Formats: sequence, structure tokens, C-alpha cells
Amino acid sequence: MELSYSFDPFKVIRSALKNGGDFADLYIEDLTNTSIVCEENRIEKVITGRDMGCGIRVIAGLKTYYAYTNDITEVGLLEVAGVVAAGVRDGADRGDISLVKKEKASGFDIKRPPALTGLTDKIDLVNRANVVAWGFDRRIVQVKVIYGDSFKRVAIINSLGEWVEEDRTGLVFLCNAISKEGDVIQTGYEPVGGAVGVEILDEFPPEMVAETAARRAVEMLGARRAPGGRMGVILSSEAGGTMIHEAVGHGLEADLALQNLSVYSGKIGLEVASPKITVYDDSTIPFKRGSFFFDDEAVPSEKTVLVENGILKSYMCDRLNAMRSGGRSTGNGRRESYHHRPIPRMTNTIIAPGKDDPTAIIRSLDKGLFVRKMGGGQVNTVNGDFVFEVTEGYMIENGKVGELVRGATLTGNGPAVLKDIDMVGTDLGFGIGTCGKDAQGVPVSDAQPTLRIPEIVVGGDVKG
Repeated sequence: MELSYSFDPFKVIRSALKNGGDFADLYIEDLTNTSIVCEENRIEKVITGRDMGCGIRVIAGLKTYYAYTNDITEVGLLEVAGVVAAGVRDGADRGDISLVKKEKASGFDIKRPPALTGLTDKIDLVNRANVVAWGFDRRIVQVKVIYGDSFKRVAIINSLGEWVEEDRTGLVFLCNAISKEGDVIQTGYEPVGGAVGVEILDEFPPEMVAETAARRAVEMLGARRAPGGRMGVILSSEAGGTMIHEAVGHGLEADLALQNLSVYSGKIGLEVASPKITVYDDSTIPFKRGSFFFDDEAVPSEKTVLVENGILKSYMCDRLNAMRSGGRSTGNGRRESYHHRPIPRMTNTIIAPGKDDPTAIIRSLDKGLFVRKMGGGQVNTVNGDFVFEVTEGYMIENGKVGELVRGATLTGNGPAVLKDIDMVGTDLGFGIGTCGKDAQGVPVSDAQPTLRIPEIVVGGDVKG
């Protein structure tokens, strides 16, 4: 089933450009979604909905004029197009605008579309996880399980005569468990998801997700506080991509980089990392949470090499910033919904695997910290400084992973850390998340191999 139109999209575009402009597009979206939340041992929230609307944009003189509506009749769209056009005053004649190329993305092969799974069955998935998490250990004092799915049908039509359509399916399932013993409170968290259907919960059953979260919370109760100071750190491929996403990725988005709001501004062609480090953003990987066939500006998805063997090669670019820089869009123009204009965003951001055996990387460190899971943190994109939480870490003694510790943080500078990394594993582990920027959230994933940082500041207990 395709989106149906009771209007001429090019008539709307011509109306949006009646006072001039360099580029215009329509973004049409039809979204259905389900959200289920279980908390305090009961189903707290079940939300299903549908939202359909259209955003109209004109770019003129490197300024964006944008408006949206849920009235997608020709009358409604022409009215909104007139509002957008009213802000444009360059008076340029765009001439005729007509269809040049129309494409329909093939879409990923979804085995169990969420729409074909009943609401009762989705609630059952959540309840199954909730029971396992609560039953794992008496010290579990709080459990939250969330199921969310979406099916989005989009069409993007622009003043270049391009018309693309794509169906996008997404699902996320997660469990957050909190444990308590005495005055010690710890959290365990485990998410799964991607551009997939309910079949992902066949591969990662709700019980497995819940048990992983609960076990992590309980095991951390017995951990001593991490020692603080400067030491060697090994980041596991399981750690999640907080480092690459926050400390590196955002600084490589073109809007920040071109406005001198990034530590990477003006450094194309310069060394910004160790020669062992290659970083890329790739929205073409099947079924990953940040994947698609076309971005939200009708640009085909691609693998964009950002850093190659330590040299900065490119920024992640949308159409507007491609115009600003005289370059091209890398297919990173994304938006949360038709309510928002597109901006440069990450998709699946990855540090490429290297040549070092992961077990040999661990053996190489006589003493330090092994990070199995990273948490959240703070990053200053202008200078690259960061502080990240370690949610699961172990001390390394004599090249072996040993005692579990809690409360560790990593403090450093993104480019400096990238330059310091001296061993890069052959493995690769993915994490998922929702990236927030400019009040918009979009689905992303990130990945990294096992990495060795010879020395970094670890926050923890410091003996005087």
C-alpha cells in the first residue's frame, strides 16, 4: 500500500517558491506506533496512535523557512505553502518544476511486522520480562519494562523533481532494574532493537533482556568503589558507543563543524586521531536502528568515511550545509517527524575494527580498568572535553580481568583520546539509542571494537 495523494505536490512546491528560493521540498509522513510501559509491577501505560502530516520547506539565501500541517488536502497544503513563501523575498524565478525521478525503496525484510502482532501479545511480552526481573533476586526493588514499535510511511518530493518513498519499521524493547542492599543502590539496563519487527524478540527473548538487566543491577551491589587516578583503560566492544557517539560523532555533524562550534572545525585533511583509527557513519547496514534507504531529504543512504587512518576526511552533511560548504549531502539530513525541519544527524556511527586480538589487548595491560558497559555523560563539542559514567567495570591485574568495581567515570578530551589509542581489536559490538539534538530525537546505533587507552583520568576513590 502506498501513500495516496489528493493533490499535485509540484503545484504546492511552486506555490512555496512563488517569492523565490533556492530549493523547496515536501516531507509527507504517515506514522502508526505503539508504546507499552510496565512499572511498579503493573502495566502503567498503553498508547497506540496514528499521526499523518506534511512539512514544507524553502531554502533561500542559506536560510530555512519551514511550516507543517496535518491537513494534507490541496487547499490545506497551499495555505501552508503560502505561509512559508511569505518569509522569502529574493524574487528569483524558479521556472517550471516537474517530476524527474520517482523511486520507492525496497525496505528491509521484516519477518514479523508489529502491525500483525496483537496488542494483547505485545503486553504479554512486557509482562514476561517484568516477572523475570522481579523474580531474579529479592534485592530487586524497582523494575521498568518498555516496549515500543513504529511503522512510518514517508514520501519526500522536492523542487529538483525528485520523488522518493520509503516504509520504515522500528522496534525497541528494554528493561531497567534497580537493586538495593543497605545504603547501596545500583541500576542494571539492557535494551534491544533496530529497524526490525517482533522477530528480534525471538532472538533476544524478553526473559533474556530482563535477566541481563537484573543480574547487572544485583552484581553491582557487591562491587567495591573504583579506585581513582590516571591509569590505562580498555574499552570492551560491549561497552556501547557512548565514546564515539558523544565525544566524536556530534562534533563531526556539519552544522556544528561549519559554525566553528566543534573541536573538529576547519580540520579536514588534518590528523585528528591515531593512525589505527577509522570512523565512519553508515545508514546502509540492514536492520540497524539508524538505517534507512533515503534520508529525510530524499538523499540515498551511504557509508560516509569521517576519519580514515587518523585523518579527518568529511563531516556528516545535509542539503543546507552542503550548500553552505559548496559540497554535497552525505545522506545525513534527518528529522524526528514532519513537525521538524531536517538537520545533520548521525545514523550508525562506527569505529572500524583493527588488527589486534581482543584477548591480547587485555593481556597487554598490567594494571588498569576494563570497561564492559558505558553509561551517559557530558560532552563539550566546542573543545571535546567529556565525562562519561562507567556502569560496569572491572579492575585489570597482571593482564587479567578481575574484580568488579562501581562508581567509575572517565574524564578526558575526545581528540586527545582518539590520538592516544594504541590498540584496536578485530571485534565489533553495537549499541542502540535515541539521539537528542535541537529538541529532536532520532533512532541511532553505534559500534566500536575493543580499544586500549594507555592512560586516562578515572574518577573514583583516591587514596591520599
